[in-house]
Amino acid sequence: MDFTASEQHRPPATADPGGARSSAKIVVAGGFGVGKTTLIGSISEIVPLRTEAVLTAASEGVDDLSGAPDKRTTTVAMDFGRVTLEDSLALYLFGTPGQDRFWFLWDDVVTGAIGAIVLVDSRRLADSFPAVDYFEENGVPFIVALNGFGGHQPFSPAQVRGALQIRDDVPVLLTDARRRDAVKELLIRMVEHALERRLAAPAAPALAAAG
Repeated sequence: MDFTASEQHRPPATADPGGARSSAKIVVAGGFGVGKTTLIGSISEIVPLRTEAVLTAASEGVDDLSGAPDKRTTTVAMDFGRVTLEDSLALYLFGTPGQDRFWFLWDDVVTGAIGAIVLVDSRRLADSFPAVDYFEENGVPFIVALNGFGGHQPFSPAQVRGALQIRDDVPVLLTDARRRDAVKELLIRMVEHALERRLAAPAAPALAAAG
């Protein structure tokens, strides 16, 4: 497979030397404490790379912890994992930091990605606006995944779509970031959505013949 998100976010070469396997980069984004690290850890076939730091008193007044008062660590750079789908497509997963003060890292994390999963805690919908806006403004294909905490989903996908003003062509799905099977379904849908976006993109106009 060969996917292209945009000129700015062009993925790296995907074919391996034997031509049997392709690879692609997917970003997992969202607000603080929505489950990005958990999602990557639940599906990665390698030991995930995590850059978590312990929250200390120094973050008080800087980080908004109201949505996850029991959380004791935060991602300060990125998470990284890898999973192979159907023995033919290797996906490299990059999780963004959720705290506002680390937003300057997002451009580097997203570069080269075919698309993104915006993970949402339905109890804190407002925390998802920055991620949704980022990918819309940068033309990166994305899907929205509603992570059910404690197995509870307070809102339906249709309600969340309306609340976050998400376009009709962007998939909004229910998930559980702790379950490997649920995360695998998300990744498959993300790859399909990226391909659909590419196929739907208008072809570049042909150059006029020199007269």
